[in-house]
Amino acid sequence: MKHKFEQLRAELLEKGKIAIAFSGGVDSTFLLKVAHDVLGNGVIAITATSCSFPKRELEEAKAFCRKENIRHYICESEELQIDGFSHNPENRCYLCKTELFHKIWQLADEHQIPYVAEASNIDDEGDYRPGLMAVREQGVLSPLRAAGLNKNEIRLLSKELGLSTWNKQSFACLSSRFVYGEEITEEKLRMVDEAEQLLLDLGFRQVRVRIHGRLARIEVDKEKITRLFEAEIQGVVEKSLKKIGFSYITVDIGGYRMGSMNDTLPDAALNI
Repeated sequence: MKHKFEQLRAELLEKGKIAIAFSGGVDSTFLLKVAHDVLGNGVIAITATSCSFPKRELEEAKAFCRKENIRHYICESEELQIDGFSHNPENRCYLCKTELFHKIWQLADEHQIPYVAEASNIDDEGDYRPGLMAVREQGVLSPLRAAGLNKNEIRLLSKELGLSTWNKQSFACLSSRFVYGEEITEEKLRMVDEAEQLLLDLGFRQVRVRIHGRLARIEVDKEKITRLFEAEIQGVVEKSLKKIGFSYITVDIGGYRMGSMNDTLPDAALNI
């Protein structure tokens, strides 16, 4: 793991100046911290905002950059304005990332930054990630994958660096909560965001509220599922989610798992 860390530092140092696509999550916070430690003012952070990116995540990203004295820029990347995105096709993530990195490159060019990097790790290669095709096409670097770092190693190294995100829950954009083919709307994104925020406020750590029309399918860590059926919690969740706009509330007995919406995709799509 230490060898991989030194390889990462060496690669970043070689670049001189770099723009980091920064979401405030575990991986991008680690990458940004290491890049800033190595390159100082040669690094800028760029965060994209949209209705699929919760405000809490944006505020955490801003706070981190203020604390570390990192130049931070915000760009608007409203996915719902991308042609075809709202229909939620199987390549939704590709459409989004193509637009996102186009805007990030524009900001990087404005600040005479010759490289753009994102924070996927080698674990991301084991799931359906059409966005990685956009990463390759846009000439965006993936230093964590190049160094061979996986999620657990990034968490451990983050802890050594004193980053509070070392044990932060995994997060993906809210559009990933929709079954493929279901229309993505601002209202439904709001419903998902508010429902997940409720569960976080109730003390659940790793949560997803998958949306199927007006049905909410709740995923939490397996060991926490029974807590959802405690009388007080159950009452609050049912009442609150119906107030948010859901007609039916269900619990996935399989618990939280990354990319569960990909279970229905054909094998051909998964090989992209």
